[in-house]
Amino acid sequence: MTPSEVFSVAGMITMPMWLLMILLPKWKVTRFLIDFKVIPLLLSLIYALYIFLAIQIGGWMDFGSLGSVMTLFTEENAVLAGWVHYLAFDLLIGMWMLDQNKKLGIHQILMAPCLFATFMFGPVGFLLFFIIKTIKKQ
Repeated sequence: MTPSEVFSVAGMITMPMWLLMILLPKWKVTRFLIDFKVIPLLLSLIYALYIFLAIQIGGWMDFGSLGSVMTLFTEENAVLAGWVHYLAFDLLIGMWMLDQNKKLGIHQILMAPCLFATFMFGPVGFLLFFIIKTIKKQ
């Protein structure tokens, strides 16, 4: 598979998980996928492969300066690995938020924007959840 095809596959396996988490967070299939981290594990395998390929092609990665990171992200395998990294970790944060919400009991109408924002903007969704969580606890 080409990196472009893998990019598409990574998105295709991630999107349904987000939809399940937003629309059907308590459904047994959704809970199974969350509890066993099925999609993040698949994404982690893809990530590991493409990081390995990026290192083989470009050598060890330098994260010591913005310029070094910008250079790193000119290599297709490194960019793909970076994207899959985002997909996996944003998804893990969304799963963590739903796990936290089992105790908190935040209504799904408030959780849905937190999950959507995490899907689209990562830390912004986490921040929104943390604000709602803090207000709920008070």
